[in-house]
Amino acid sequence: MTPALRNTRPARPARPARDRSTAPADPAAPSAPTAPAAPTGPSTPTAPTSPTTPAARTALRSRLTAHDLVAEATAGILQRPARSVLTALGTVLGVGAFIAVLGLTGTAASQIDTRFDKLTATEVGVEDTGGRDAARVPLSFPADADARIGGLNGVEAAGVYWRVRLGPKDAVRSSPLAATGGADAQTQVVAASPGVLKAANSRYSQGRSFDGFHETHHQQVAVLGKAAAARLGITTLRTAPAVFIGDVAFTVIGIVDDVDRKPELLMSVMVPRTTAERVWGPPTDSRAQMLIATRLGAATQIAHEAALALRPEHPDYFNAVPPPDPRTLRTAVSGDLSALFLLLAAVCLVIGAVGIANTTLVAVMERTGEIGLRRALGARGRHITAQFLAESAALGLIGGLVGTSLGTATVVSVSAFREWTPVVDPMTLAAAPLLGLATGLLAGLYPAWRASRIAPVEALRR
Repeated sequence: MTPALRNTRPARPARPARDRSTAPADPAAPSAPTAPAAPTGPSTPTAPTSPTTPAARTALRSRLTAHDLVAEATAGILQRPARSVLTALGTVLGVGAFIAVLGLTGTAASQIDTRFDKLTATEVGVEDTGGRDAARVPLSFPADADARIGGLNGVEAAGVYWRVRLGPKDAVRSSPLAATGGADAQTQVVAASPGVLKAANSRYSQGRSFDGFHETHHQQVAVLGKAAAARLGITTLRTAPAVFIGDVAFTVIGIVDDVDRKPELLMSVMVPRTTAERVWGPPTDSRAQMLIATRLGAATQIAHEAALALRPEHPDYFNAVPPPDPRTLRTAVSGDLSALFLLLAAVCLVIGAVGIANTTLVAVMERTGEIGLRRALGARGRHITAQFLAESAALGLIGGLVGTSLGTATVVSVSAFREWTPVVDPMTLAAAPLLGLATGLLAGLYPAWRASRIAPVEALRR
């Protein structure tokens, strides 16, 4: 193919040669034809972009950003503030009860541990069983039982006691002429060595306890518990009052106001052990026992050594009872309290969830026109779902935060009133608002789903 055929543009005519350096331009010389100027008018219109193309679909797609979602949820809540407060109240009560239950349970368990350490962990009881010779030996404790146990390392006080069996005519009276029976017949008499009142940590409103002198010389003296003294009408020791047990008179030398151990002593008349043996003989109905107060941490060891210290030849005559395991006691008490109150907290949470679900469903019905308008303007069903879920979740979160604060304040207030040390787990405080959030989300699932199913045309007709 020739070059002329390949070139579609017309050939430009040849210009006459001229000297560019000296010859001026000839105005009469014909000018070469120039290419036509580019058109200045509008360019050729292109075909419009079809709405079915990916670019058009991206441009027309409805979007709901996180900022918009938060703004819509806030507006929905603030639009009806009274209803929102009442709706969140259920979650407040549920989460608050949850925090208060766990906090008070932990605080009570800690308080139980403290009291256990102070009293129960320092108390050992020894029972006189008599072993195989129970019928032949009514009293196995030796006369110097208090001294034998008191010599063990870790013992603070120890004493033997038993309840005296009185005859039908041996009622306790405050006057030899008073009629028997009535209230006086209900007062029990306890034979006790001086160490019993020390081990019980007795505190006296008047007078004092009997001591080794009274026991050694079989003195007819008595110490009254506060309730027993009130029942007998003895209020002062200035007149040297006496009580009559049957026909035997005992001079009252002390009134016990309170004890830390053996509270039944407050309702009893206590007489020296040796005096009781001389007047009524050894115990018959119930066998004798020993109360031992120890230093903290020594109770278990004392329980192992007590029987051998009392009767080396017959340790089988005694049964020493050590204090219970504090971990078992704490676990049992904490478990019972937690199971009971957590059930109540769960009920409160369910009530709160039902309240949020009910209120959200009513809001959906009231805002049907708004939902239809949003759908007509391009909102998707998932956008409506997200909007109502955000509102219910926000109500649950607000209720969780307020409930956490109220629950913590309840624990601190009760602890301050009872003079306890409040115990609240930080993980519980962190999880409580999330629990409220989860409650709100679960409660809003059905109303949000129902709102997303509303047809725009039917919603706009209402």
